[in-house]
Amino acid sequence: MTDYTPPKVWKWDKQSGGRFTNINRPIAGATHDKVLPRGRHPMQLYSLGTPNGVKVTVMLEELLALGHSGAEYDAHLINISEGDQFGSEFVEINPNSKIPALRDFSVNPPQRVFESASILFYLAEKFDAFLPSAVPARTETMNWVFWQMGSSPYLGGGFGHFYCYAPEKWAYPIDRFTMEVKRQLDVLDRQLQNNRYIIGDEYTIADIAIWPWYGALVLNKIYSAAEFLNAESYTNVMRWAKEVGARPAVRRGRIVNCTWGKPERQLRERHEASDIDKVLQVAYEHSGIEAAP
Repeated sequence: MTDYTPPKVWKWDKQSGGRFTNINRPIAGATHDKVLPRGRHPMQLYSLGTPNGVKVTVMLEELLALGHSGAEYDAHLINISEGDQFGSEFVEINPNSKIPALRDFSVNPPQRVFESASILFYLAEKFDAFLPSAVPARTETMNWVFWQMGSSPYLGGGFGHFYCYAPEKWAYPIDRFTMEVKRQLDVLDRQLQNNRYIIGDEYTIADIAIWPWYGALVLNKIYSAAEFLNAESYTNVMRWAKEVGARPAVRRGRIVNCTWGKPERQLRERHEASDIDKVLQVAYEHSGIEAAP
């Protein structure tokens, strides 16, 4: 890495390079007027199939699997590479201009919900599902949800950025964030040593929040870094990741708003349950392994 001396006052006078350089900026607010589409279901989700987006689509699919028809949703694609998150109506829902963002039209006035953990908590309370009512278990669940929210920026913005997306590979940031991600995996591995799921025998929003990041990481579904991180050594995380990943609702939620990978695993938008069914059927026909649930 070349020597760098920070200026007395930092100025945004050049692009930093890297995959997302065209959308990075040091100011908030809308850059253009854009009205968001609206489907017919109570829940209108504006998102992308990144780990934070997957949390919410998995949660909605889990609720539907339990029979909560009020969780029916339309999932509209927000293309962050094109700057859709800076459209005027999206910024009205989430002034932080990050996916996912949700509008619940089953209440009047419609409720906006942003930040993935807030959406999980909102839906869990609304449908009384995946969040224990007893204080000890409820608190433990929220402990791990907030752990994930505090930890994953080191995984995504730290390790993921410098390992995958930075225009140059630099030893210091990769080593620094690899060390932290491995520490986090060890934290999870120890927690899961005597627990089937994150807090025990009950599947909760803690599992739904953590799996798209750390479960997908050890299964080599994000960053293609499983070998680099020696993911197989985290045996308890790997066991949990495989079990959660095999859940039908997780398999369904993973492909919603997905625009990369194998074409037969992509579903840019979801407006009916049959949209997912069709994609899973095609995936089954291609692989012969994952039959549609």
